[in-house]
Amino acid sequence: MRILVAPQEYKGTLTAVDSAGAIASGLRASLPGAEIDLLPLADGGPGTAEALLAAAGGERRSNAAHDPLMRPIVADWALLSSGVAVIECAAASGFLRLRPEELDARLATTYGTGEMIAAALDDGAESLIIGLGGSATNDGGAGMAQALGFRLLDAAGAPLPPGGAALARLARIETGGAHSAIAAAHVLAAADVTNPLCGPEGASAVYGPQKGADAAAVAELDAALARFAAVVERDLGIAVRDLPGCGAAGGLGAGVVAFLHGEVRPGAALVAAAAGFEERLRAADFVITGEGCLDGQTGFGKAPQYVAQKARDAGRPVICVPGALGPGHERLSALFDVIEAASEPGGVLLTGREAAQRLAAAVRRAVLRLGLGSGLL
Repeated sequence: MRILVAPQEYKGTLTAVDSAGAIASGLRASLPGAEIDLLPLADGGPGTAEALLAAAGGERRSNAAHDPLMRPIVADWALLSSGVAVIECAAASGFLRLRPEELDARLATTYGTGEMIAAALDDGAESLIIGLGGSATNDGGAGMAQALGFRLLDAAGAPLPPGGAALARLARIETGGAHSAIAAAHVLAAADVTNPLCGPEGASAVYGPQKGADAAAVAELDAALARFAAVVERDLGIAVRDLPGCGAAGGLGAGVVAFLHGEVRPGAALVAAAAGFEERLRAADFVITGEGCLDGQTGFGKAPQYVAQKARDAGRPVICVPGALGPGHERLSALFDVIEAASEPGGVLLTGREAAQRLAAAVRRAVLRLGLGSGLL
Protein backbone atom coordinates (compact mmCIF):
# COMPACT_ATOMS: atom_id res chain seq x y z
CA MET A 1 0.00 0.00 0.00
CA ARG A 2 1.33 3.42 -0.98
CA ILE A 3 0.01 6.62 0.60
CA LEU A 4 0.60 10.13 -0.69
CA VAL A 5 0.79 12.72 2.11
CA ALA A 6 0.21 16.19 0.66
CA PRO A 7 -0.75 18.85 3.23
CA GLN A 8 -0.04 22.56 3.22
CA GLU A 9 1.08 24.53 6.28
CA TYR A 10 -1.08 24.65 9.38
CA LYS A 11 -0.77 28.40 9.61
CA GLY A 12 0.83 29.61 12.82
CA THR A 13 1.20 26.04 14.04
CA LEU A 14 3.08 23.65 11.75
CA THR A 15 4.93 24.15 8.49
CA ALA A 16 3.92 22.00 5.55
CA VAL A 17 7.04 19.89 6.09
CA ASP A 18 6.29 19.45 9.80
CA SER A 19 2.64 18.63 9.19
CA ALA A 20 3.58 16.01 6.60
CA GLY A 21 5.91 14.45 9.16
CA ALA A 22 3.18 14.39 11.82
CA ILE A 23 0.73 12.77 9.40
CA ALA A 24 3.34 10.17 8.50
CA SER A 25 3.80 9.38 12.19
CA GLY A 26 0.10 8.65 12.54
CA LEU A 27 0.15 6.47 9.43
CA ARG A 28 3.10 4.40 10.64
CA ALA A 29 1.25 3.68 13.87
CA SER A 30 -1.88 2.58 12.01
CA LEU A 31 -0.40 1.00 8.88
CA PRO A 32 3.15 -0.07 9.71
CA GLY A 33 3.68 -1.81 6.38
CA ALA A 34 2.62 1.10 4.20
CA GLU A 35 4.91 3.01 1.89
CA ILE A 36 4.56 6.73 2.59
CA ASP A 37 5.34 9.43 0.01
CA LEU A 38 5.73 12.86 1.64
CA LEU A 39 4.79 15.79 -0.58
CA PRO A 40 4.30 19.00 1.45
CA LEU A 41 2.50 21.67 -0.57
CA ALA A 42 1.99 25.43 -0.45
CA ASP A 43 -0.07 28.07 -2.21
CA GLY A 44 2.52 30.80 -2.76
CA GLY A 45 2.73 32.08 0.79
CA PRO A 46 5.46 31.60 3.39
CA GLY A 47 6.72 28.03 3.29
CA THR A 48 6.50 27.67 -0.49
CA ALA A 49 10.26 27.43 -0.95
CA GLU A 50 10.61 24.96 1.92
CA ALA A 51 7.82 22.78 0.57
CA LEU A 52 9.31 22.66 -2.91
CA LEU A 53 12.79 21.93 -1.59
CA ALA A 54 11.37 19.01 0.38
CA ALA A 55 9.40 17.73 -2.61
CA ALA A 56 11.82 18.34 -5.47
CA GLY A 57 15.27 18.74 -3.90
CA GLY A 58 17.71 21.58 -4.30
CA GLU A 59 19.50 24.05 -2.09
CA ARG A 60 18.91 27.23 -0.15
CA ARG A 61 20.47 30.45 -1.35
CA SER A 62 20.62 33.86 0.32
CA ASN A 63 21.53 37.41 -0.62
CA ALA A 64 21.64 40.90 0.80
CA ALA A 65 18.34 42.74 0.34
CA HIS A 66 16.05 45.30 1.97
CA ASP A 67 12.89 44.91 4.02
CA PRO A 68 9.63 46.76 3.27
CA LEU A 69 10.99 49.90 4.95
CA MET A 70 14.33 49.69 3.10
CA ARG A 71 16.38 48.42 6.04
CA PRO A 72 19.22 46.01 5.14
CA ILE A 73 18.48 42.31 5.64
CA VAL A 74 19.58 38.92 4.35
CA ALA A 75 16.82 37.05 2.49
CA ASP A 76 16.64 33.34 1.62
CA TRP A 77 15.34 31.71 -1.53
CA ALA A 78 15.62 28.27 -3.11
CA LEU A 79 17.22 26.83 -6.22
CA LEU A 80 15.56 23.52 -7.04
CA SER A 81 17.41 20.59 -8.56
CA SER A 82 15.50 21.29 -11.76
CA GLY A 83 17.14 24.73 -11.97
CA VAL A 84 13.96 26.62 -11.03
CA ALA A 85 14.44 29.47 -8.56
CA VAL A 86 11.72 29.82 -5.91
CA ILE A 87 11.34 33.25 -4.34
CA GLU A 88 8.81 34.18 -1.67
CA CYS A 89 8.00 37.87 -1.63
CA ALA A 90 7.32 37.43 2.09
CA ALA A 91 10.98 36.63 2.69
CA ALA A 92 11.99 40.24 2.04
CA SER A 93 8.76 42.20 1.65
CA GLY A 94 6.46 40.43 4.07
CA PHE A 95 4.68 40.93 7.36
CA LEU A 96 7.31 38.83 9.08
CA ARG A 97 9.83 41.64 8.55
CA LEU A 98 7.81 44.26 10.42
CA ARG A 99 6.40 44.81 13.88
CA PRO A 100 2.64 45.49 13.90
CA GLU A 101 3.17 49.17 14.64
CA GLU A 102 5.49 49.48 11.62
CA LEU A 103 2.90 48.47 9.03
CA ASP A 104 2.50 51.29 6.49
CA ALA A 105 0.91 50.39 3.16
CA ARG A 106 1.72 53.84 1.77
CA LEU A 107 5.50 53.47 2.24
CA ALA A 108 6.20 49.73 2.14
CA THR A 109 8.15 48.58 -0.91
CA THR A 110 8.82 45.36 -2.82
CA TYR A 111 12.39 46.49 -3.55
CA GLY A 112 13.81 43.56 -1.56
CA THR A 113 11.83 41.07 -3.63
CA GLY A 114 13.39 42.59 -6.74
CA GLU A 115 16.84 42.17 -5.20
CA MET A 116 16.13 38.47 -4.64
CA ILE A 117 14.96 38.09 -8.24
CA ALA A 118 18.09 39.84 -9.46
CA ALA A 119 20.24 37.48 -7.39
CA ALA A 120 18.52 34.46 -8.91
CA LEU A 121 18.99 35.82 -12.42
CA ASP A 122 22.63 36.59 -11.66
CA ASP A 123 23.07 32.97 -10.57
CA GLY A 124 21.81 31.80 -13.95
CA ALA A 125 18.22 30.86 -13.13
CA GLU A 126 16.06 31.03 -16.25
CA SER A 127 12.81 29.83 -14.67
CA LEU A 128 11.39 31.44 -11.56
CA ILE A 129 8.41 30.81 -9.30
CA ILE A 130 7.51 33.85 -7.21
CA GLY A 131 5.25 33.27 -4.22
CA LEU A 132 2.91 36.22 -3.68
CA GLY A 133 1.54 35.44 -0.22
CA GLY A 134 2.29 37.26 3.01
CA SER A 135 3.33 40.65 1.64
CA ALA A 136 3.27 43.86 3.68
CA THR A 137 3.31 46.02 0.55
CA ASN A 138 0.89 47.86 -1.74
CA ASP A 139 3.17 49.27 -4.43
CA GLY A 140 2.14 47.28 -7.51
CA GLY A 141 5.61 45.74 -7.72
CA ALA A 142 7.14 49.16 -8.40
CA GLY A 143 9.91 48.57 -5.87
CA MET A 144 10.67 45.22 -7.44
CA ALA A 145 10.96 46.89 -10.83
CA GLN A 146 13.31 49.57 -9.49
CA ALA A 147 15.59 46.92 -7.98
CA LEU A 148 15.72 45.25 -11.39
CA GLY A 149 16.84 48.43 -13.15
CA PHE A 150 13.58 49.93 -14.40
CA ARG A 151 13.28 53.68 -13.84
CA LEU A 152 9.96 54.98 -12.52
CA LEU A 153 10.07 58.75 -12.88
CA ASP A 154 7.94 61.73 -11.93
CA ALA A 155 7.15 64.69 -14.18
CA ALA A 156 10.49 66.33 -13.34
CA GLY A 157 12.42 63.18 -14.31
CA ALA A 158 13.26 62.27 -10.72
CA PRO A 159 13.04 58.63 -9.53
CA LEU A 160 10.00 57.91 -7.38
CA PRO A 161 10.66 57.19 -3.70
CA PRO A 162 9.62 53.81 -2.25
CA GLY A 163 6.00 52.92 -1.59
CA GLY A 164 2.63 52.76 -3.26
CA ALA A 165 1.57 56.31 -2.43
CA ALA A 166 4.37 57.72 -4.60
CA LEU A 167 2.84 56.08 -7.68
CA ALA A 168 0.33 58.92 -7.82
CA ARG A 169 3.22 61.00 -9.23
CA LEU A 170 4.36 58.44 -11.80
CA ALA A 171 4.87 60.13 -15.16
CA ARG A 172 6.85 57.60 -17.18
CA ILE A 173 8.72 54.29 -17.06
CA GLU A 174 12.13 53.80 -18.66
CA THR A 175 13.25 50.24 -19.45
CA GLY A 176 16.76 50.76 -20.82
CA GLY A 177 18.53 49.78 -17.61
CA ALA A 178 16.46 46.67 -16.86
CA HIS A 179 18.29 43.46 -15.95
CA SER A 180 19.46 41.83 -19.16
CA ALA A 181 18.35 38.32 -18.14
CA ILE A 182 14.66 39.25 -17.84
CA ALA A 183 14.02 38.87 -21.56
CA ALA A 184 14.91 35.16 -21.53
CA ALA A 185 13.41 34.33 -18.13
CA HIS A 186 10.24 32.28 -17.68
CA VAL A 187 8.39 33.63 -14.65
CA LEU A 188 5.31 32.29 -12.90
CA ALA A 189 3.74 33.85 -9.82
CA ALA A 190 1.85 31.73 -7.31
CA ALA A 191 -1.18 33.39 -5.72
CA ASP A 192 -4.09 32.19 -3.62
CA VAL A 193 -6.32 35.14 -4.60
CA THR A 194 -7.78 36.40 -7.88
CA ASN A 195 -8.32 40.07 -7.02
CA PRO A 196 -7.70 42.68 -9.73
CA LEU A 197 -5.29 45.54 -9.16
CA CYS A 198 -7.84 48.33 -8.59
CA GLY A 199 -11.42 48.94 -7.56
CA PRO A 200 -13.64 47.67 -4.74
CA GLU A 201 -12.17 44.16 -5.05
CA GLY A 202 -8.65 45.42 -5.70
CA ALA A 203 -5.42 45.22 -3.73
CA SER A 204 -5.87 48.41 -1.74
CA ALA A 205 -9.54 48.02 -0.81
CA VAL A 206 -9.40 44.36 0.19
CA TYR A 207 -5.93 43.97 1.68
CA GLY A 208 -4.78 47.51 2.44
CA PRO A 209 -6.41 47.59 5.90
CA GLN A 210 -4.38 44.52 6.92
CA LYS A 211 -1.25 46.47 6.01
CA GLY A 212 -1.93 49.58 8.05
CA ALA A 213 -4.11 51.57 5.63
CA ASP A 214 -7.11 53.50 6.97
CA ALA A 215 -10.00 54.51 4.71
CA ALA A 216 -8.22 57.61 3.44
CA ALA A 217 -5.05 55.66 2.69
CA VAL A 218 -7.04 52.96 0.88
CA ALA A 219 -8.56 55.57 -1.43
CA GLU A 220 -5.17 57.20 -1.98
CA LEU A 221 -3.48 53.90 -2.77
CA ASP A 222 -6.24 52.73 -5.10
CA ALA A 223 -5.94 55.94 -7.11
CA ALA A 224 -2.14 55.61 -7.16
CA LEU A 225 -2.35 52.04 -8.48
CA ALA A 226 -4.82 53.18 -11.14
CA ARG A 227 -2.26 55.78 -12.23
CA PHE A 228 0.42 53.09 -12.22
CA ALA A 229 -1.72 50.81 -14.39
CA ALA A 230 -2.37 53.60 -16.89
CA VAL A 231 1.35 54.41 -17.27
CA VAL A 232 2.26 50.73 -17.52
CA GLU A 233 -0.25 50.26 -20.33
CA ARG A 234 0.97 53.38 -22.16
CA ASP A 235 4.74 52.81 -21.75
CA LEU A 236 4.99 49.01 -21.65
CA GLY A 237 1.93 48.07 -23.70
CA ILE A 238 0.56 45.71 -21.06
CA ALA A 239 -2.90 46.10 -19.49
CA VAL A 240 -2.78 44.98 -15.86
CA ARG A 241 -5.58 46.90 -14.16
CA ASP A 242 -8.32 44.28 -14.44
CA LEU A 243 -6.38 41.01 -14.85
CA PRO A 244 -7.36 38.39 -12.24
CA GLY A 245 -4.57 37.92 -9.70
CA CYS A 246 -2.83 41.22 -10.44
CA GLY A 247 -3.99 42.52 -7.07
CA ALA A 248 -2.16 39.77 -5.21
CA ALA A 249 0.57 40.93 -2.80
CA GLY A 250 -0.51 44.55 -3.00
CA GLY A 251 -0.32 44.53 -6.78
CA LEU A 252 2.96 42.64 -7.04
CA GLY A 253 1.06 40.29 -9.35
CA ALA A 254 0.66 43.20 -11.74
CA GLY A 255 4.36 43.98 -11.46
CA VAL A 256 5.30 40.41 -12.37
CA VAL A 257 3.09 40.59 -15.46
CA ALA A 258 4.22 44.09 -16.48
CA PHE A 259 7.96 43.97 -15.84
CA LEU A 260 8.84 40.26 -15.98
CA HIS A 261 6.33 39.20 -18.67
CA GLY A 262 5.15 36.57 -16.20
CA GLU A 263 1.84 34.92 -15.43
CA VAL A 264 -0.13 34.79 -12.19
CA ARG A 265 -1.46 31.29 -11.53
CA PRO A 266 -3.31 29.57 -8.68
CA GLY A 267 -0.62 28.87 -6.13
CA ALA A 268 -1.59 25.36 -5.04
CA ALA A 269 -1.76 24.07 -8.62
CA LEU A 270 1.50 25.76 -9.57
CA VAL A 271 3.42 24.39 -6.58
CA ALA A 272 1.91 20.94 -7.04
CA ALA A 273 2.95 20.85 -10.69
CA ALA A 274 6.51 21.88 -9.81
CA ALA A 275 6.62 19.10 -7.21
CA GLY A 276 5.38 16.40 -9.60
CA PHE A 277 2.11 15.88 -7.75
CA GLU A 278 0.06 14.16 -10.47
CA GLU A 279 2.71 11.53 -11.21
CA ARG A 280 3.02 10.74 -7.51
CA LEU A 281 -0.75 10.64 -7.15
CA ARG A 282 -1.02 7.98 -9.85
CA ALA A 283 1.40 5.79 -7.89
CA ALA A 284 -0.62 6.09 -4.65
CA ASP A 285 -3.50 4.02 -3.29
CA PHE A 286 -4.94 6.93 -1.33
CA VAL A 287 -4.11 10.48 -0.33
CA ILE A 288 -4.06 12.51 2.89
CA THR A 289 -4.12 16.29 2.89
CA GLY A 290 -4.86 19.06 5.38
CA GLU A 291 -4.41 22.65 6.51
CA GLY A 292 -4.77 24.71 9.65
CA CYS A 293 -8.48 25.41 9.27
CA LEU A 294 -10.84 23.80 6.79
CA ASP A 295 -13.49 26.41 6.00
CA GLY A 296 -15.26 28.15 3.16
CA GLN A 297 -12.02 29.76 1.97
CA THR A 298 -10.52 26.33 1.27
CA GLY A 299 -12.80 26.05 -1.75
CA PHE A 300 -11.11 29.01 -3.46
CA GLY A 301 -8.00 27.19 -4.59
CA LYS A 302 -6.19 26.15 -1.43
CA ALA A 303 -4.12 22.99 -1.46
CA PRO A 304 -6.65 20.59 0.15
CA GLN A 305 -9.27 21.47 -2.46
CA TYR A 306 -6.77 21.00 -5.29
CA VAL A 307 -5.55 17.68 -3.88
CA ALA A 308 -9.09 16.40 -3.39
CA GLN A 309 -10.21 17.27 -6.90
CA LYS A 310 -7.18 15.62 -8.47
CA ALA A 311 -7.64 12.56 -6.26
CA ARG A 312 -11.27 12.30 -7.35
CA ASP A 313 -10.26 12.56 -10.99
CA ALA A 314 -7.75 9.75 -10.45
CA GLY A 315 -10.20 7.58 -8.53
CA ARG A 316 -8.25 7.70 -5.29
CA PRO A 317 -9.83 8.01 -1.83
CA VAL A 318 -8.78 11.16 0.00
CA ILE A 319 -8.63 12.02 3.71
CA CYS A 320 -8.49 15.56 5.06
CA VAL A 321 -7.07 16.12 8.56
CA PRO A 322 -7.36 19.86 9.24
CA GLY A 323 -6.25 21.43 12.47
CA ALA A 324 -9.76 22.78 13.00
CA LEU A 325 -13.09 23.20 11.24
CA GLY A 326 -14.36 26.67 10.41
CA PRO A 327 -17.50 28.25 8.91
CA GLY A 328 -18.41 26.80 5.54
CA HIS A 329 -16.48 23.54 5.88
CA GLU A 330 -19.74 21.64 5.37
CA ARG A 331 -19.79 22.71 1.73
CA LEU A 332 -16.58 20.78 1.16
CA SER A 333 -17.66 17.47 2.65
CA ALA A 334 -18.36 15.94 -0.77
CA LEU A 335 -14.73 16.45 -1.78
CA PHE A 336 -13.33 14.09 0.86
CA ASP A 337 -14.02 10.50 1.88
CA VAL A 338 -13.14 11.37 5.48
CA ILE A 339 -12.67 14.67 7.32
CA GLU A 340 -11.13 14.29 10.77
CA ALA A 341 -10.09 17.48 12.59
CA ALA A 342 -7.15 17.40 14.97
CA SER A 343 -8.84 19.67 17.51
CA GLU A 344 -12.16 19.52 19.30
CA PRO A 345 -15.12 21.35 17.69
CA GLY A 346 -14.59 25.05 18.16
CA GLY A 347 -11.01 24.47 19.29
CA VAL A 348 -7.70 25.34 17.72
CA LEU A 349 -4.65 23.23 17.02
CA LEU A 350 -1.94 24.09 19.50
CA THR A 351 1.67 24.77 18.59
CA GLY A 352 4.76 22.61 18.72
CA ARG A 353 4.92 19.03 19.83
CA GLU A 354 1.33 18.85 21.05
CA ALA A 355 0.07 20.00 17.65
CA ALA A 356 2.02 17.24 15.91
CA GLN A 357 0.71 14.66 18.40
CA ARG A 358 -2.89 15.76 17.88
CA LEU A 359 -2.47 15.64 14.13
CA ALA A 360 -1.01 12.13 14.28
CA ALA A 361 -3.92 11.02 16.47
CA ALA A 362 -6.41 12.49 13.97
CA VAL A 363 -4.75 10.49 11.20
CA ARG A 364 -5.17 7.28 13.18
CA ARG A 365 -8.90 8.02 13.66
CA ALA A 366 -9.30 8.90 9.99
CA VAL A 367 -7.67 5.67 8.82
CA LEU A 368 -10.11 3.70 10.95
CA ARG A 369 -13.03 5.68 9.53
CA LEU A 370 -11.86 5.07 5.98
CA GLY A 371 -12.16 1.37 6.69
CA LEU A 372 -9.02 0.02 5.14
CA GLY A 373 -10.09 -3.54 5.91
CA SER A 374 -13.45 -3.14 4.19
CA GLY A 375 -12.22 -3.72 0.66
CA LEU A 376 -12.46 -0.03 -0.23
CA LEU A 377 -8.91 0.05 -1.54
